Amino acid sequence: MDFVESEGQKAVRKVAREFAENTMRPVVMRYDESQEFPHAVIRELASLGFMGMTWPEDLEGAGLSDLEAVVVIEELARVDPSIALTVASHNSLCSAHIMLYGNEEQRRAYIPDLASGRALGAWALTEPASGSDSSAMVTTAVRKGSDWVLNGSKCFITQGSVASTYVVMATTDPSAGKRGIAAFILEKGMKGLSVGKKENKLGMRSSDTATLMLDAVAVPARNLIGSPGDGFRQALRVLDGGRVGIAALSVGIAQGALDASLAYAIARRQFGRPISEHQAIQWKLADMATEIAAARLLTHRAAWKKSRGEPLTLAASEAKYFASETAVRAANEAVQIHGGYGFIKEFPVEKFYRDVKLMTIGEGTSEVQKMVIARNLLDA
Repeated sequence: MDFVESEGQKAVRKVAREFAENTMRPVVMRYDESQEFPHAVIRELASLGFMGMTWPEDLEGAGLSDLEAVVVIEELARVDPSIALTVASHNSLCSAHIMLYGNEEQRRAYIPDLASGRALGAWALTEPASGSDSSAMVTTAVRKGSDWVLNGSKCFITQGSVASTYVVMATTDPSAGKRGIAAFILEKGMKGLSVGKKENKLGMRSSDTATLMLDAVAVPARNLIGSPGDGFRQALRVLDGGRVGIAALSVGIAQGALDASLAYAIARRQFGRPISEHQAIQWKLADMATEIAAARLLTHRAAWKKSRGEPLTLAASEAKYFASETAVRAANEAVQIHGGYGFIKEFPVEKFYRDVKLMTIGEGTSEVQKMVIARNLLDA
């Protein structure tokens, strides 16, 4: 077992950290307050290869390892979780679904544009009445001639209003439950596909989140991914990979909160000395650092398993659950360490505190992760 970071990981960490510090940090609050999608920043990230991190170079990907991709997400999240969420979701959901389950024609048609950043991807599973119980979806797909016709709506879709390529799940046989779900590739501009409400959120405010409306959208049969009935099984595997990304994002948020807290504790003086000399503050910092180290190890283990093609469900859920809860605690303690200054927007921990809660909700709540972990234990 080797805990030494590889040269590749060191190199991508350096590139990602320098970009985050020099390009992202100066504009973090501007994008947060305006809720504007950071198109210019995303284009620059694409030029670094970060919009197609693990995809092969012949499909215009960067050919990075899964561990290197985790490092990139962590470094971006350490400065701006909203942008890290855009990169993570683009790589691990829409693009991953096509790469994992699309045929060669579909990969060649869509992955180069997604991997290069010429196109943004969105993945549409959640509906107003089916969140954690995604198999209860009511969006339908009915075969008519050479097309599938989709009707319904999807909510909380990341990149929903800015994407040009969508992977959308719909039921082809409502009586079959989760075995009647299929996945389809949709494109911006298809008749009947429209963007509904753009959400006004607590945190992650420059990450685009919107509702999708599907009104008799005719999707060519060639855009079905796999076979009818495969969609739910496909989605579960895609979510496993996505949870590794959320775990990395959580580690980045927690590290950013710790870094800010360390700097503040050293600089801030109370009772004639820096507050870093007070045991109450030292214990908070010690707890944060220890939990972050453990979360990082769980996340890297999951990424390692993913890279080897090993069963991922348990490791991904453990990493996502622990890292997201760790990040929430770290952000909370960071605000406490900052005191009143933690409650104002001039200090980064205020934004971490707002952004972090999504980590325990998105791509499976903490409660869902505990269900997954327990079922794996009981079925062993």
